[in-house]
Amino acid sequence: MPGLEWDRFASVRAVNAATIAEVEHENFIAALTEVDSAVPGSLIRREHGVVLLASGLPVRLFNEVLIGDASATADGIAAAVAVQRGRHERFVVNLRRGADDRFVGLMSDLGLALPTDHAPLPGMALDPIPEGAPRRIGGFEVRAVADASGLEDHIVTAAAGFGLPEEILRAIIAPDLWQRPDRTVYVGYAEGAPVTTGLGVRTGPAIGVYNIATVDSARKRGYGEVMTARIAADARAAGCRVAILQSSPMGFPIYKRLGYRTVVEYDGYIEPEATQVPASAPS
Repeated sequence: MPGLEWDRFASVRAVNAATIAEVEHENFIAALTEVDSAVPGSLIRREHGVVLLASGLPVRLFNEVLIGDASATADGIAAAVAVQRGRHERFVVNLRRGADDRFVGLMSDLGLALPTDHAPLPGMALDPIPEGAPRRIGGFEVRAVADASGLEDHIVTAAAGFGLPEEILRAIIAPDLWQRPDRTVYVGYAEGAPVTTGLGVRTGPAIGVYNIATVDSARKRGYGEVMTARIAADARAAGCRVAILQSSPMGFPIYKRLGYRTVVEYDGYIEPEATQVPASAPS
């Protein structure tokens, strides 16, 4: 992981906010790289401090330009934007407030703008992950995926929860994802039926919490909260000290209740003539 001394980070008791924000950002990049790399024909590049993620899928979350580190330049960002435009994909340039402010003016120069209904995407962290098991809900059980059948439950349930076509989830979730080191795929079952999903992506001492989705018929019952807590608790038992995620408006109050706090905010710049859609899928 560029820019971070993981051994030192894991050994200290108190970590400043800037370091936690960097941890969140690197995990976010790792998770997006993971899913985009599963898509045939995708282009993934990290050069001169700029991250280019181009999946070819019709969802901006999976076609991004991000600042990888302090060596990023305006020319590098412009080149990445040119690649995205050349592929004719709906894309977003996500800049972190504060850390990437030097490139805000460049967005206008490149013909990019914030959506009219824009709200920043919060990157949140739970540091440290607290001790203790997640609360239990009668009739509800979270299982780590251990076979192809469980992965199928994850795909179908996440697609329904996010309101995305199943083919999008099948494209970004590799068949062996549940078998990969530092990756754990989850499904939550209510009375035996799959209703909630989650994904843990570990980078160093951090666990990224992703794919938190609940089908409409099972919402407002605490299932997503229990899933989020379970991913963090499992990671703590495996040696992680911090959990991170990017929050939708729906999930934000839940994550705050669990102890997560905003450590970075992303502003997503898009083609101004494009249809206004969120820069990221719900979580």
